Amino acid sequence: MDSPILENIFREIQLDTSAERAIYLQLSDAILLLIKKGNLRSGQKLISSRDLAKLVGINRITVSKAFEELQMQGWLESFVGKGTFVSSHIPEVEPTKLQQDTINKGQKIAGFSLNEKEYLSNPYFVPNVTYHLDDGYPDPKLAPLKELYRAYRNQLTRSGIYQKFGSYGSPDGSEFYKQALSRYLNDSRGLNTTEENILSIRGTLMGINLVCTALIKPGDVVVSGIPGWQRAEHNFLHAKANHIGIPVDEHGLVIDKLKKICKQKKVRMVYVTPHHHYPTTVSLRIDRRLELLRLANEYGFIIFEDDYDFDFHYAHRPLLPLASADENGMVIYCGSFSKSFSPAFRMGYLVASENVIKHLANVRMLLDRQGDHILDNAMAELLNDGTVQRYVRKALTIYEERRDYFCNLLSNELDEVVNFTIPDGGMTVWTKFDKRINLDVLSQKAYARGLYISDGKMHQYPTYNENAIRLGFASSSIEQLADSVHILKGLV
Repeated sequence: MDSPILENIFREIQLDTSAERAIYLQLSDAILLLIKKGNLRSGQKLISSRDLAKLVGINRITVSKAFEELQMQGWLESFVGKGTFVSSHIPEVEPTKLQQDTINKGQKIAGFSLNEKEYLSNPYFVPNVTYHLDDGYPDPKLAPLKELYRAYRNQLTRSGIYQKFGSYGSPDGSEFYKQALSRYLNDSRGLNTTEENILSIRGTLMGINLVCTALIKPGDVVVSGIPGWQRAEHNFLHAKANHIGIPVDEHGLVIDKLKKICKQKKVRMVYVTPHHHYPTTVSLRIDRRLELLRLANEYGFIIFEDDYDFDFHYAHRPLLPLASADENGMVIYCGSFSKSFSPAFRMGYLVASENVIKHLANVRMLLDRQGDHILDNAMAELLNDGTVQRYVRKALTIYEERRDYFCNLLSNELDEVVNFTIPDGGMTVWTKFDKRINLDVLSQKAYARGLYISDGKMHQYPTYNENAIRLGFASSSIEQLADSVHILKGLV
């Protein structure tokens, strides 16, 4: 043995034969850590592979492979007849005690500062309980998953393999998908589009972020309703926009407030969810819709229309989007299949004038070269063969039944502590609780009983707090809705 000190250093190395990582790589990792910590110096000779094999209890060939791995990376160098040495090109480091628990552990704290902002703190929570009155998600059991699977499989087995897998495609989406989506939107929403008006995106949030990145400059005025969707508002803040919130009443965004702002400031964009305002679910009345379009034409601001659940309207046919009446290219229309099928599928789209789509596609390439063309093409098949349309009709009937049943439950069981209006559409009931009820405490107690509900914090503002939350009914069965209300009744 060359040195008792080296012997003690190498004796502390521990290898795990049950781990997935190969033993020789574990050994090379351990030796590398010794070098980085300065326990093995530049130019220092290592003990022989035979002696090291005995010390750590493995065969000599494995040690040789570890040495070879580190030689290829430049950490070790070997000389015939002399042995293996730590590379002489490595700078000197003050030695520190080897701690085994630092091997293969991820770095927790970066050595550089972060440009942290309060709005970037977006904690998310994935509930793992039996019952859920969520933010308004669809029931994935109703989604045509088998049909989507078959369509996706077809994309993997049909001809044109190089075109699909051998190179990049268009950043705005596949032609096949955009053509199918254009026909679908024209037929179902009264839009007037071609495939050149469409950009495939990975959900609504990506669409908002992309528009903010491409079209909003620091200091630009962006207006939206209060209460609203804080994820969207955080994107406005991240773009360094001047965000102004205006009230929302039983008829939607109060357009008279917007008109006053337009007379005082140059508005760049108005973000609106006119079909079912988030979070209150109210629809923007027709006179306000027309006035919003008129103001956009007069003052030249963008209307970002977030139409997150167009398909689910129960009182009558869905109100056509603002984009269907837009004659001057003022509206950027955003939709998503995530709210129709499942949030797990990141499929959305932006619709706008051709030059806007080209600009957004160019900016998109800085972040995401392209979307998932294979998934888009699979969805195109479902649009073309009518699967999506049949699914929407089926789901609409079931969700309406669940809405009626759930609202009756709330009225009969919780009438003294909640106040709500039966929504014309959507998948949630905007529910105001008695002010004496602490929603944060209620959500914690409900979760302990196996029921997830929001704590309401995302709907609170310095100037607005109705002690209200969205109670989603679409993703639960009739029996689950009954059990959920029973749990709430027992708590309040």
